[in-house]
Amino acid sequence: MYVVVGDDPYLVGRQVERLLDGWLAPDERALCLHQPDPDKVGVAEVLDELRTLPFLAPRRVVVLRDADAFVSAHRQALERYLEEPSATGVLLLVVKSWPKSTRLAKKLAGSDCVIEAGAVAPAKLAGWAAGCARQEHDKTLAREAAELLVEWTGDDPGRVAREVEKLAVYVGSRRTITADDVEALVGHNRVFGAFDVIGAMTAGQRTEAIGRLRRLFEADRSAEYTVVGAFAYHFRRLFSARALLDAGQSPQQIAPRLKVWRRQEAFFQQARRLSLVQIGSVLAQLAHIDHGIKTGRTTVPVAMERLLMELIAVGS
Repeated sequence: MYVVVGDDPYLVGRQVERLLDGWLAPDERALCLHQPDPDKVGVAEVLDELRTLPFLAPRRVVVLRDADAFVSAHRQALERYLEEPSATGVLLLVVKSWPKSTRLAKKLAGSDCVIEAGAVAPAKLAGWAAGCARQEHDKTLAREAAELLVEWTGDDPGRVAREVEKLAVYVGSRRTITADDVEALVGHNRVFGAFDVIGAMTAGQRTEAIGRLRRLFEADRSAEYTVVGAFAYHFRRLFSARALLDAGQSPQQIAPRLKVWRRQEAFFQQARRLSLVQIGSVLAQLAHIDHGIKTGRTTVPVAMERLLMELIAVGS
């Protein structure tokens, strides 16, 4: 009897597949893998399946997913089964919780039969992604690339793993996945497009800033729904950077703290060109624009162009 414990569907599923790969060859699963619905199967049927001799395989495997209620209802029968388990049957219970105080848990305590598929802490997700690239795809996911991937994909291990798989296919025979690969594939051109607009704006290049904004809308149909968020993302980081610069920290100290891995020189140029008051004002205006868009009082292109012209006028 084996138990996989965890809440995250991807992490749990990964552990289940790892165990199944060790127990059954792909062509053996059709005849020797049974995965009934634990809410619709009785314990007698499960035990009979375990004790049935496997056909053309070394073992028969029964997997019960979401089996918390099944375990609670049939705990005593499972305890008795462990006293005289089948020599050729393997029972895999997939549960969200596994109280260690029960007799059933104590019978498995100290063995390798209980696998915890716990969540990955957000702070460790970049390292986890790099490990996933190395173990699953034999690729090196560079630190900067891993940080960017997690920053843009979010803290869902399943989504991160799927993006790592796409990146592994994207780079082909190349062994290392770089930040450029992440930028190209994950599809956050709108983020860097907003960065370029802000760069031109802070430099007082009115025509360039407006032109870049318009090209951003033309190149990305979804930009109207995302550009306000992209600008807010950049200005929040600029606010933090400017506050740290004013406190006497250097760009070399600030960059890793704010995870500024790309275009560092340009980023700090932008931060130095704006005061905290100006950046705070922009954030307030972006919130006002977002509210106006949601209530139908304005449109994104009009509101963003007006914002750029006001900021360039103030800066000049």
